[in-house]
Amino acid sequence: MEPFRIDVPESELDALRGRLRATRWPEPATVDDWSQGVPLDWLRELCAYWSTGYDWRRVEGWLNGLPQFRTEVDGLGIHGLHVRSPHADALPLVLTHGWPGSILESRKVIGPLTDPPDPADAFHVVVPSLPGYGFSDKPARAGWGVERIAAAWATVMERLGYDRYGAQGCDWGTTVSTLLGVAHPDRVAGIHLMPPLAPPDPATFDDLTEAERAAIDSLREAEEWGSGYSRQQATRPQTVGYGLVDSPVALCAWIAEKYWTWTDHDDSLDPVVGRDELLDTVMLYWLPATGASAARLYWESIRQVDAWISDTAGDPVDVPTGCTVFPRELQRPSRRWAERRFTNILHWGEPARGGHFAALEQPDTFVDELRTFFALVR
Repeated sequence: MEPFRIDVPESELDALRGRLRATRWPEPATVDDWSQGVPLDWLRELCAYWSTGYDWRRVEGWLNGLPQFRTEVDGLGIHGLHVRSPHADALPLVLTHGWPGSILESRKVIGPLTDPPDPADAFHVVVPSLPGYGFSDKPARAGWGVERIAAAWATVMERLGYDRYGAQGCDWGTTVSTLLGVAHPDRVAGIHLMPPLAPPDPATFDDLTEAERAAIDSLREAEEWGSGYSRQQATRPQTVGYGLVDSPVALCAWIAEKYWTWTDHDDSLDPVVGRDELLDTVMLYWLPATGASAARLYWESIRQVDAWISDTAGDPVDVPTGCTVFPRELQRPSRRWAERRFTNILHWGEPARGGHFAALEQPDTFVDELRTFFALVR
């Protein structure tokens, strides 16, 4: 374990501003909404702010104010945050992000998790960057799928001195956390998933609840209109990667569309995920040039994950499990569907507000859900 600090040369920030100023923009879409993608005026305004008003040093300073580490696992450098609670007997907890997320998704919850009002709720928090994301290394050979990542996380937690810990995940993190619990039930006290990945149960199709019907309709809608990014990254990540690494506007549009579509907001994204928060995440893809390497995780693992979402429940998961299904999440399995795969669900939450980026959107609810579940397995 080696300490790590981020120090981006000012020349890189100047080069980014130059690229933004030199953008060749397309014409507007032929519709007045988001149905063809990110609207031109919305993106031009965001990128104008990015080039003239955005302050990278603010988020760089925040990250450098936290303990960061780099360690080599299975030939690959892994970067992460490791924030210990002031309460020595806190439960270690590894938080895993997804795409197009980053370790910054945890920025609003690290404090409440590590230093809560009740010391009995405290966690030592570990937030690693997925391979090919952020300041972790980019895999140079195929094979870094979700199983290998879960194995790497077990090694990271062992090196940090933790022999018993919890795991929490969103997006890719749900699968990594699940596989970590399956592989190491002797170490993992419990897994908390937002959401659990489980397909609709055909045995319930003659007796569906209103929420289950809506969940199935949502899966069908996403397959028809919202899966293009996934299919491209799953089949030709290198091809799309050239644009994502070379053009900051292309990268920003690719990521911003998902924040707009997957969050629980009304007419504006800002009250839920502010423009600085959005651009901070984009920067963690732009500065280390991870547009292609992050996309390759889809090539490695999305077929198996898609099967768990819509096809087969997969092998049983017996580790103690907590589940939270937010109303604007992409996948929203019912408890009876999830119980076909997750055999030991101890907590099930369905908050009133929130979407795919729950820790950013609804940090208080996120923290409450974790505290409620892990209190059952500490």
